[in-house]
Amino acid sequence: MPPERNADASGVEPGRVSIKGLGPDALADAMRELGEPAYRAGQLRRWLYRDGAVTFDEMTDLPASLRTRLAHRFDLALPRLVERQVSSTDGTRKYLWRLADGVTVESVGIPAASRLTVCFSTQAGCAMGCAFCATGQGGYVRGLEPGEMVDQVRMVGVDFGERVTNAVAMGQGEPFADYDSTLAALRFMNAPDGLGIGARHLTISTCGILSGIERLATEPEQFTLAVSLHSAVQATRDRIMPGVRAQPLTALRETLIAYTHGTGRRVTFEFALIAGVNDTPAELSALVAFCSGLLCHVNLIPVNPVVSTASDRPAEKTVRAFQRALADAGVETSVRVERGADIDAACGQLTQRRSETG
Repeated sequence: MPPERNADASGVEPGRVSIKGLGPDALADAMRELGEPAYRAGQLRRWLYRDGAVTFDEMTDLPASLRTRLAHRFDLALPRLVERQVSSTDGTRKYLWRLADGVTVESVGIPAASRLTVCFSTQAGCAMGCAFCATGQGGYVRGLEPGEMVDQVRMVGVDFGERVTNAVAMGQGEPFADYDSTLAALRFMNAPDGLGIGARHLTISTCGILSGIERLATEPEQFTLAVSLHSAVQATRDRIMPGVRAQPLTALRETLIAYTHGTGRRVTFEFALIAGVNDTPAELSALVAFCSGLLCHVNLIPVNPVVSTASDRPAEKTVRAFQRALADAGVETSVRVERGADIDAACGQLTQRRSETG
């Protein structure tokens, strides 16, 4: 991967603000405060997120005086690559990045014939505590700045030498717990002078934070929504997803009905099937009932092996029975083909730690 210079791991210098913490509106405001014309914000976005400038001096179409003022006012740091693992089975790549303050996060690059999808993190760690997910086992550290999310996506593209076509906020963290930063990052990814990724190719995956779903329904962009459901039985969901116990399934369904009616956009349900937990006939009946009448797609995910959890994969025939029953009920469904499981890069396996061989 091409080397990229970084700020010292001690973080932002006293008196300076991280420019990667500014969203699109705040970046425009900063240019206005510096007495610059509005188009300077677009130039700055291009340098930061399309071209990946590592110093303000590189921004040669900005006046020298502005570059000097920016350097005095803002810190400009990029994540440092700590480790990269490559799947021997499907070419998926997992990245461990160290941010300016020493915090580490992971992201995943998933190549396909005509696509490059990046699964990026929105937080370091996660507070949701889902029973089958490795990320939450280490607890929550902090939310990421918008630029720290965008940099993950851009730098994976650089490593592959390809344009990123899709990005999914399905890495570490709950995106709606840091709603403003996540939306700002998606807008930089979507912008023609940013990464230029189409809005419908940018996906937010949430555990079901109702306030975030309600806010997303009011946004002008057509970003895609995925909801980690994992059970349509309240007691089961409370047990395996303790972070959303206070938000009952009835309220989630009502919120999603309003979302689909208001936006006309389909919701994807992520459903990790866990043997002996949510793969029973009663769970299947509840799932079919929950999805009936909803504009949705169910993505069945046979749970991935995670050290420190007791989650086992269901039998193949159980997975197919779920798929058949949903299809018979008129619910669009698919079984996820997991990528990168051999390097712990699949759903629920990200831990922000170096591999034992790294």
